[in-house]
Amino acid sequence: MVNTIRQKAIVGKNGKIEISQSQFKEGASVEVIIVNHSVEMEDETTYLLKSEANKKQLLESIENVKQGNIVSINLEYYEKNNL
Repeated sequence: MVNTIRQKAIVGKNGKIEISQSQFKEGASVEVIIVNHSVEMEDETTYLLKSEANKKQLLESIENVKQGNIVSINLEYYEKNNL
């Protein structure tokens, strides 16, 4: 049985991280995933704007949407009709 918890913690002296959970028995095997929230993550738009080719394509796409030049696709229709 998988039992999960989510808990915030502060990194202490010498990088020590303490998590208090009484639901796990001593000696239990657990998997720990650490997410550093203080590291700024770059969003997709910022990433795409770094390349001139991607920037041009992204800005053209935004302009097309503003002008109503969009295509809608009904995926259910295509799946149902094996297109």
